[in-house]
Amino acid sequence: MKAGFITIEGLEGAGKTTQRSVLEGWITQRFGVPLVTREPGGTSIAERIRSLVLSHDDEPLDALSELLLVFAARRQHLTHVIQPALASGQWVISDRFADASFAYQGGGRGLPWSHLQTLEDWVLDGFSPDLTLWLDCPIEVGLARARQRGELDRIEEEDLAFFERARTAYERRYQEHPERIVRLDASVDVDALSRQVVSVLEERFG
Repeated sequence: MKAGFITIEGLEGAGKTTQRSVLEGWITQRFGVPLVTREPGGTSIAERIRSLVLSHDDEPLDALSELLLVFAARRQHLTHVIQPALASGQWVISDRFADASFAYQGGGRGLPWSHLQTLEDWVLDGFSPDLTLWLDCPIEVGLARARQRGELDRIEEEDLAFFERARTAYERRYQEHPERIVRLDASVDVDALSRQVVSVLEERFG
């Protein structure tokens, strides 16, 4: 079996970090240690872009500028980390990928869906994950969990309406790509969610 690329998506507090560890353990036992990465980020330049996007600054970040920065980071991530790892036979797990831009900049910021699709086509050139796990839970539940972690970044501080739009955009992506995106109920306890994750992995790659 060729190396696979799996992404984890979801709003703040959905449990992505914990389930990423479950994914990593399952893949390690069967296919070797995967590369675990994140977006925005994954390379030196992409991590600096992440800081620009998430940090508080006196200069407001325009929504389109934010979108372009995220896709610039994604291009670096794809060409310098993800594709080389896959080519070498190593599985890759990424905490967020292109679906997050459709959710946050498309849904949350209200940018035209066509802008996102154009950038996706241009930057990714047909590349996409083999599987995307969308951890979906009520927004209030996720935000309450996120606040328990401590100080919020610039995007985590957005209002409830922003995250409602982002969740709706995730739903739209899920409807558009049902062969790739699996929706999981992330409102359940950690162990129950982990069982959902393993079940999907067994079905797809077991």
